Amino acid sequence: MADRDVARPLSRFMDHQGIAPDRLSATYPAGGGGELIEGEATNVDAHPPGDYVGEVVESSTAEALAQARELNCAPSFGRFVMIESAVPAVGIVFNVATQSVEPNRRPAAYGKTERELRLEQPQIFELLRTHFHILIVGHLDGGAPVPVLPPHPAPIHCFVYECDDTLVRACTEDDEFLRNIINTSGLPADQLLIATLRNALQVRGDSREYLVTMGKALSRLLQEDYDRLRSVIRRIAPGR
Repeated sequence: MADRDVARPLSRFMDHQGIAPDRLSATYPAGGGGELIEGEATNVDAHPPGDYVGEVVESSTAEALAQARELNCAPSFGRFVMIESAVPAVGIVFNVATQSVEPNRRPAAYGKTERELRLEQPQIFELLRTHFHILIVGHLDGGAPVPVLPPHPAPIHCFVYECDDTLVRACTEDDEFLRNIINTSGLPADQLLIATLRNALQVRGDSREYLVTMGKALSRLLQEDYDRLRSVIRRIAPGR
């Protein structure tokens, strides 16, 4: 039991007030906010218990910050995710970071592997958390993605799920997600374009037709900056 808690440092918080981790999702009221309530219906009925990858800890209309369910297990950069709430939000992971929860206690190098440290000094991992930033690019209406920001920020403590292939395809049918990335300041835009388009291509079986369509869209959005366009396309599909 001790080894399991070491490997999953969030487990000690998930057992708070005697609530088992696999029952945590069923104890939050609809919308994901508020106090824990025994027996209250969950707001993630469409997903099996334990399926979420993070929990919202900061939220605004256009962005959200989520704490990963497990240390070093955040969704990958460029991955589409869905925030479960009254109006589910759809977003793209654009930054992942692991740091100490105590600003004055920064991690130090020990010259040992993670396995050795978990065996010898497991307590140091209790101070670490992995967070990921989400760029909101739309919301779901009746299960269908709408490329418009949700009317309200996602409530704190809502759960975050990775989008399945069907939802990724629906979210990437047109170029609105590309427009969001390019027009949002403070992002590693080119790298995010590459990562999201790779994901979109993968769920389509590396469709050349889709690559050509998105290449034309990028050409328009990048205002015919051909050097930048060539660099992005070359890294999306090397050798094509």
